[in-house]
Amino acid sequence: MIAERLARVRLRVAVAAQEAGRDPRDVRLLLATKTQPADLVREALAADARARADDPAATALLVGENRVQELVAKGPGLAGLADVHLIGPLQSNKVNAALRWASCIESLASLDLAQRLSARTTGPLDVYVQVNVSGEPTKHGVAPEQAGELATAVAALPRLRVAGLMTVGARSADPAVVRSGYALLRGLRDELVASGTRTATELSMGMSGDLELAVAEGATLVRVGSAVFGPRPT
Repeated sequence: MIAERLARVRLRVAVAAQEAGRDPRDVRLLLATKTQPADLVREALAADARARADDPAATALLVGENRVQELVAKGPGLAGLADVHLIGPLQSNKVNAALRWASCIESLASLDLAQRLSARTTGPLDVYVQVNVSGEPTKHGVAPEQAGELATAVAALPRLRVAGLMTVGARSADPAVVRSGYALLRGLRDELVASGTRTATELSMGMSGDLELAVAEGATLVRVGSAVFGPRPT
């Protein structure tokens, strides 16, 4: 059941946070809902609401969509139930559609896109700069050495708020490789905050298979899909 899987995920986060000397409440969960129908997403949100009734200090689930077309299709059915983040690449011709349903864009990787968002949002709009920490060509995001410059430029635009950095972990069976990428993102975040972009405190990193590594390196938001919904059919 979704409720049981969700409880197990929250326990994993809590244990990982405690082992890292962190408060579990400092780590939020984002449901990665790619290909999942709206009724299952609502079921997960309802289960979370019931669980949080016994723990008022627990943070509410967020919802993350990879594709704008799914964001638009599910938006009406999820309105008012959760904050929805766009976690997949955003094409410039879909900015208006994304802004209608997303409260945050986590996949910002160019100043041109940031300028389009700034011009079209009524704001304030939270954004994350997506960083390709692994250097894998199949992954979206700016190179680590470009992240600070882009984030600083975005922070200067009206109606946008740089909330932090986001990455997708390295595709590797070696935990040390994956964790090193998360440590790199944390370092970039620390440099960004120290340089003056003080709103950029969030680290969106880690997924169902490696969330413990991400939490150990300071993740404030982890994206979970299969751990809650089960593996997608092949």
